[in-house]
Amino acid sequence: MEQFKGQPRLPKFAVPKRYDIRLKPDLSSCNFSGSVVIDVDVVADTRFLVLNTANLSVNTSSISFTSRNRTFQVFQLSKVEIFEDDEILVLEFEKSLPIGEGALAIEFDGILSDKMKGFYRSTYEHNGEKKSMAGTQFEPADARKCFPCWDEPAFKATFKITLDVPADLVALSNMPVTEEKVVGQLKTVSYKESPIMSTYLVAIVVGLFDYVEDHTSDGDKLYRYFATPYSLPKLDMVAIPDFAFKAMENYGLVTYRETALLYDDQHSAAANKQQVAIVVTHELAHQWFGNLVTMEWWTDLWLNEGFATWVCYLATDSLFPEWKIWTQFLDEFVEGLKLDGLEGSHPIEVEVKHASEIQEIFDAISYKKGASVIRMLQSYLGAECFQWSLGLYIERHASSNAKTEDLWAALEEGSGEPVNRCLGTYKDLYVKIDKWQSHFLASGSHGDGEWIVPITLCCGSYDNRKSVLLETRSTTLDIETRIGGEDDGTSAICSWIKLNIDQTGFYRVKYDEDLAARLRDAIENKYLSATDRFGILDDSFALCMARQQSLISLLTLMAAYWDDHDYTVLSNLIAISYRLERNAADAVPELLDFIKQFFISLFQESAEKLGWQPKAGESHLDAMLRGEVLTALAVFGHDPTLNEASRRFHVFLNDRNTPLLPPDLRKAAYVAVMQRTSAFERSGYESLLRVYRESDLSQEKTRVLSSLASCPDPNIILEVLNFLSSPEVRNQDAVLGLSVSREGRETAWTWMKFASTEKAEEIEEFFASRRRPSMARTLKQSIERVHINARWVQSVQTDEHLAEAVKQLAMQH
Repeated sequence: MEQFKGQPRLPKFAVPKRYDIRLKPDLSSCNFSGSVVIDVDVVADTRFLVLNTANLSVNTSSISFTSRNRTFQVFQLSKVEIFEDDEILVLEFEKSLPIGEGALAIEFDGILSDKMKGFYRSTYEHNGEKKSMAGTQFEPADARKCFPCWDEPAFKATFKITLDVPADLVALSNMPVTEEKVVGQLKTVSYKESPIMSTYLVAIVVGLFDYVEDHTSDGDKLYRYFATPYSLPKLDMVAIPDFAFKAMENYGLVTYRETALLYDDQHSAAANKQQVAIVVTHELAHQWFGNLVTMEWWTDLWLNEGFATWVCYLATDSLFPEWKIWTQFLDEFVEGLKLDGLEGSHPIEVEVKHASEIQEIFDAISYKKGASVIRMLQSYLGAECFQWSLGLYIERHASSNAKTEDLWAALEEGSGEPVNRCLGTYKDLYVKIDKWQSHFLASGSHGDGEWIVPITLCCGSYDNRKSVLLETRSTTLDIETRIGGEDDGTSAICSWIKLNIDQTGFYRVKYDEDLAARLRDAIENKYLSATDRFGILDDSFALCMARQQSLISLLTLMAAYWDDHDYTVLSNLIAISYRLERNAADAVPELLDFIKQFFISLFQESAEKLGWQPKAGESHLDAMLRGEVLTALAVFGHDPTLNEASRRFHVFLNDRNTPLLPPDLRKAAYVAVMQRTSAFERSGYESLLRVYRESDLSQEKTRVLSSLASCPDPNIILEVLNFLSSPEVRNQDAVLGLSVSREGRETAWTWMKFASTEKAEEIEEFFASRRRPSMARTLKQSIERVHINARWVQSVQTDEHLAEAVKQLAMQH
């Protein structure tokens, strides 16, 4: 049996075909009992069956294997062993199992833990009484915590589930109910057998639920796009109070954190509505990408998550075109670039050796870089060709598994383009205007590598476009310097050049000083699209943090956006301002007031244009922008904003339905209140706690939690941290309060926020004896980020011209 220890994958001499599972959860004692009969196909000579189990008490005397070849022969076990570190159950039989089908029967018991993994419990209040429910979260590898199974994506099977539950509760699973029998206070619920699927997509929910119901026709948007119908007879969507992620795409039973599904017209902000739309469409996209066609192993997780991220924008844009959601996609694009710029990053295909490593790759590379690469491919290949190729991919691999090369093959067949050669190992890079490429690293160094990159550019006008495949480290492209053809007096000189039109290419661009100055003029004169204005700003910020561009050059560029009112552009400008304010506080504290005043000047124009009160018929984007701009002004200490926010908040305290503080403004008001809270004047903090405790809406609670730690008083920050760890705050929500104010960083585990080499060394020393596979990659990335910030701080401190330039910018604006 020792030969099976330490192996990254289960052996394949036997494969499951069907599971017959029966579970009986006890919500009062927080445990469950169960049994499973697994139809197994023995495909190679073996005396062993090896499958996964974790945190289960397996009744070894109940285990039996019955061959179904000709006679129903029962095979005797000679040894049973559970290797806890590897989460495997090894069954050794007295003689070899016959090739062909057999049935493996096992009984077991388990704990309904509060860890939000496996089969777990969640709590809620109903009519003032605390109650429990049970739910499942099996992705990536926790079905084994509910029943013994072959818990890998490639081992697909069908599932027949039966539940014994309290008669007054709702019990849901992947498939519709076929039979329900009530005996006393218990009922037995049987479900239709599922189509073939992976174990991580099995789901069970037991609790007290209200519901709304509707039906869709076969003309569903995703059905039409993929040319393949949804393959199950129903799709339940359930909000669970305690939930580790935003949502989980379980086949036919999608589960959500409450904030990601529930929307209230009176108390949800426009941003909440958009979040719900994005998350729901993401999970529905998974019903095709992930559930119907499943990655063969977690190495190809991006096939699931990258496509679901891209498709959710496609679907949301179809439903709400006025949201301009593809411009907002740039937020995903930027997060992918940020992580990909670290030396501790990884390709979209990443080797996974052990189940403990899987969770770490649910990151911005798999989701956001994956989606960005897909967007780049669609732009390069053309929307129609790309859609047809995806349909071909789904048709070929439906109810089966696929790898990245299978997708490349379908795209190459549909387009005739060398997709695999272009994108097989695509990494973040930057392109200079002279058509030279280098692997971009946020540390400021240059990585090795050479990629085939689709380059687009326009010269002086979007009508004057060119494109080229950058196939080597450098190439030459002739640029027409005049618009209008002949130099006959009717043409115009090309006044600016923009690479990566609409930011469809997953790369950064570095311009020389002259071209950068021309682009600033183009931004001020509104010649560029919102996506291109966004891209120029974000590339400049990344290059500044990598010490390839000065801080004053970045601030000068930011000044060109002072009257930009596009939601996505201004939202990114705010995010960059937050980062710079934090780092500048360490680098040049004597200039901090000037920097804050400069940032305030950037946002005042939009704040005045939007005003405090929502306007009749205003856009969804204006509603979101108002909240973000006012929050930024509060963070940077704009007294008029702080005064008005505080006034409105105190009215709200006495009347939670007042029109003076609609949901879109509450975050700004909460932050403003905490900005003026201190150990000597704590009424604002106590009032916010009151709002938290009196609300039963998860979105309201998260707004409060994400505002509390903005207080500048370290003593209050300590109280906030203690509150976050109290039973009043759900485990999954505590992290929302950890983004503390600059003044509170030392109190809130200083190494997480400090930009100093000493702190990076302190982190490494602390974790030297605490490293685990499940956190190794994340820890390495975190330490790298601290070093990057530290080097940036040092470089800014040596800039002799910075002080005068910052003061001039602050006075000019």
